[in-house]
Amino acid sequence: MADELELKAAVPDAAALQARLRAAGATRVKAGLMRDRRFDRDGGLAARDEVLRVRSYVLEDGRREARLAWKGPTRVSGDGYKLREEHELALQASAEDATAFLGALGFGVSHAIDRRVEYWDLGGATLRLEWYPRMDVLLEVEGEPAAIERALAATGLPRSAFTAEALVDFVEAYEARTGHRAILAEADLEAHGEGAWGPA
Repeated sequence: MADELELKAAVPDAAALQARLRAAGATRVKAGLMRDRRFDRDGGLAARDEVLRVRSYVLEDGRREARLAWKGPTRVSGDGYKLREEHELALQASAEDATAFLGALGFGVSHAIDRRVEYWDLGGATLRLEWYPRMDVLLEVEGEPAAIERALAATGLPRSAFTAEALVDFVEAYEARTGHRAILAEADLEAHGEGAWGPA
């Protein structure tokens, strides 16, 4: 059983952030395409604010990874971090096999999210830059509170930019600011007749 602490922020200039992370001594751990498929059965998990997820990676070095995770209801810690209980297993089977397995148990895909990601390590904190088909670039920072705060300072972004808000809140902020619908899944981008990821 593990509790996950994290904060997230929108990133106005990803290249500048990458440069600041390098200057701070951060190590780029891995990068590639990350696909999340969330599963539910008759809406029961969503009603309890739980997540059952298969996450798969196609990394830039050609490796493939897949993980199965369950997340408990979202809470906010006393010091303002997003807090969730999480259990995650590395899969030797493919994401397709995991999807078939969950389907046999009556679970179907309820939500799809595709991201291009970079993982960085800085002083015990994990920083993940996220590019969506059409949305703001986001930065998620995980770790223990002291490590998170050191990493936030290294980004050069205002501390106030980091919140415990969920992805849906960042989607709403993007849509309110730009007047464009956010697209989080590659299939939705293709359904709208668009092939390129990036700003609307």
